[in-house]
Amino acid sequence: QLQLVESGGGLVQPGGSLRLSCLTSGFTLDSFAMGWFRQAPGAEREGVACISARGRFTNFDNSVKGRFTISRDNDRNIVDLQMSSLKPEDTAVYYCARLTRACKTWDFSTLSADYWGQGTQVIVSS
Repeated sequence: QLQLVESGGGLVQPGGSLRLSCLTSGFTLDSFAMGWFRQAPGAEREGVACISARGRFTNFDNSVKGRFTISRDNDRNIVDLQMSSLKPEDTAVYYCARLTRACKTWDFSTLSADYWGQGTQVIVSS
């Protein structure tokens, strides 16, 4: 059974950091690019970061570039999103997802993801 389970969300002050993790199972992780998405209240779900199957290529939406990093450990079936210099506008439910296309050609669309986790809430507030 294919599963993606996110963890690590919480409440953090502006300027703070959080590390989200996505534990995967039921498929061969190193065969797929992976992405992180987020959905703020009342907004569409948007892609924020991706990492290639072997971890050699990453890409970020401009809104998080320079503040977020993405990494993966295929042996442990984990994909992480390290978030720093957090802003109130980063408040959202964060999801990891398996991508159906390469990270290098992904346009941050939700249409290129086929399996999703349940999400983890991040609140950035003082």
